[in-house]
Amino acid sequence: MQQGGARRIDRRTVTRALTAAAGALALCDPWAPFPGATTVAAQETRALKDLVPRGWLIGVAINQNQSDERDTAAVDLIARQFNAISPENLLKFESVHRQPDGFTFEAQDRYVAFGRQRGMAVIGHTLVWHSQTPAWVWAGSDGGLADRATMLERMRVHIATVVGRYKGRIRGWDVVNEALNDDGTLRDSPWRRGIGDDYIAKAFEFAREADPGAELYYNEFNLATRPAKRAGAIRIVKELQQRGLRIDAVGEQGHWRLNTPTVAEIDQTITELRATGVKVMITELDVNLLPPAPPGPRGQPMPPESNPYVNGLPDDVQQALARYYADAFRVLLKHRDDITRVTFWGLSDADSWLNRGRVNHPLLWDRQRQPKPAFGEVVRVLASTK
Repeated sequence: MQQGGARRIDRRTVTRALTAAAGALALCDPWAPFPGATTVAAQETRALKDLVPRGWLIGVAINQNQSDERDTAAVDLIARQFNAISPENLLKFESVHRQPDGFTFEAQDRYVAFGRQRGMAVIGHTLVWHSQTPAWVWAGSDGGLADRATMLERMRVHIATVVGRYKGRIRGWDVVNEALNDDGTLRDSPWRRGIGDDYIAKAFEFAREADPGAELYYNEFNLATRPAKRAGAIRIVKELQQRGLRIDAVGEQGHWRLNTPTVAEIDQTITELRATGVKVMITELDVNLLPPAPPGPRGQPMPPESNPYVNGLPDDVQQALARYYADAFRVLLKHRDDITRVTFWGLSDADSWLNRGRVNHPLLWDRQRQPKPAFGEVVRVLASTK
């Protein structure tokens, strides 16, 4: 015994006690959603990009604050976890070609450099879309729509300039985005009204001319929940193939909701799209946890029932989200040879476009960029195949 009554404690005894205490805490760790799973904090030492099947890209859509490297915490997380990036808005028509006589490339160049400096696949999104496109693109001299020849030339110049600038540096492009109605018919967009149904084919033709080495994609939402829309996407693929035009993949955006689409619907969607001979991508993955927004005038406060998770997710919803992501990734792994890329649309809940005046929790990292149980489950599912 030492003076003062203190006992000499053996270091091994302390180590055993601390280890036992840590084990006991792990058993009640709220981050561990399922028996036998390691804690999420421990799992974050594993990178998604190291766990996905060989040949897969696992990506994230990034905003300008991230591609400009101002959000340093996000930059570190993006580089550690992902091997591909998509631009949330920077390469949309209105961002790069707002005026007829000029292009803007400064921030866009930084986006491309961000990915290439880190050895990531850089994706281009999107060339032809009915939204986020300046009105001048479709405007005729008489105040109506421009004629076919004028609109085609504007499309050609835009694609040739943007795709041509990044030739050999951007791996693939969403050439046409959201051209379909939910019933599978072509959306009556200004592109279609001004050019005709073959505007899709012309966009793919111009993109191939601008960079013969780039992958070319058609990108759409609700393919997994709307069979008629999926059939419409398959028709687009077949029509392009019949014209001898290159299309490398179809992107199902993956803006899903909790419990929909079902596992069976995701499985069937991938099977049917892959049967066309092109690959499949999940291009904008997130899981919306909020109820549909109520109708009403814009700018009015949302009723509390439409914004239920302002103070965070209840544990049962957190676990349900984790299970849904786990089930979805099991289906994706079943089709590992059919899929080439899975991209999350946003890095964390704080970055998600799904907030829009409400508080949503659709991604794998929370607002403090801490991994959620959903991240742990995705890691667990991916690791189980290694």
